[in-house]
Amino acid sequence: MAGRQLKDAVRAFRSRDELSFRRAILEIAEEEEARHHFAIARDLRSLLAAGGGTVATQQLFELPESPKSRDGEWDLVETRLPSIEFDELVLEPSVLKGLESMAFEANRWDVLASAGVPRRQKLLLTGPAGTGKTSAAEALASSLGWPLSVVSVDTVVSSYLGETATNLRRVFEFAQHSRVILVFDEFDALGRMRDDTSEHGEMKRVVSSFLQFLERYSGPGFVVAISNYPGLLDFALWRRFDEVIEFGLPSVHAIRRLLRLRASSMTAKPFSIEQAASALRGLPHAAVEKFVVDIRRQQALGIPVTPETVAQDLRDIRSRPW
Repeated sequence: MAGRQLKDAVRAFRSRDELSFRRAILEIAEEEEARHHFAIARDLRSLLAAGGGTVATQQLFELPESPKSRDGEWDLVETRLPSIEFDELVLEPSVLKGLESMAFEANRWDVLASAGVPRRQKLLLTGPAGTGKTSAAEALASSLGWPLSVVSVDTVVSSYLGETATNLRRVFEFAQHSRVILVFDEFDALGRMRDDTSEHGEMKRVVSSFLQFLERYSGPGFVVAISNYPGLLDFALWRRFDEVIEFGLPSVHAIRRLLRLRASSMTAKPFSIEQAASALRGLPHAAVEKFVVDIRRQQALGIPVTPETVAQDLRDIRSRPW
């Protein structure tokens, strides 16, 4: 999906500029048709046609209501419109191919159903922290034009006996009836091995409950679990996911690409791409992002950026844990 048109649509929606909104959505539909994404193009046009305008606008971006905790005070899921596109990320070709193939199939689930082929809609993303897993899940949502629903794990895990499994049931019931990308970030907090002696009986029951809910899930969207420590996950979880995509630390070539991408809007680049990439070797994508943001912050505040300050920034980034 074209990033420019999607951003135009979001801006128009927020400003209640219906004409600009409809124009942007129609441009997206035309582009999706050109990519042979006929199902999503058809759905977009149908939503715009329904209700003669304002009703359709509300219908298109009407976000599903979040399930609540036991006392109704806390949302168990945060749902929002995605704002990251695949072309804003630097991913390994195998990772990008895996994600794009899932999106490609999602627009053709009706074809797979007609052929009796089960859909792939349960995805596990693993790899070191800061390697772009959460951003990739958001980009997957953008490519499909679906909302992103992030599970609040700290809210789901309750101090009340048996309440965590109940919260999980509410989350999966929500996903069963909502076309969203449901993301379990920091999934390690829920999916630890049941033979881990450090875990008490309640959390072992939670893992068993999650296994059951995931196996039964057949909703209209995706369930995406994200883990920084896949070695801690219960073995039974792995086969419940349709696909597992592993993220790794970026190569120096990937770091160069990310530096160029993030620094493309800078009028002056007070650092050498080659030298910075060499200094950031072995660090995750998040470290590269921080380096560029720190430089831009200094420029915006009028703080002089010199070779000495850049070198110090790089040393500070290398010295902190990632």
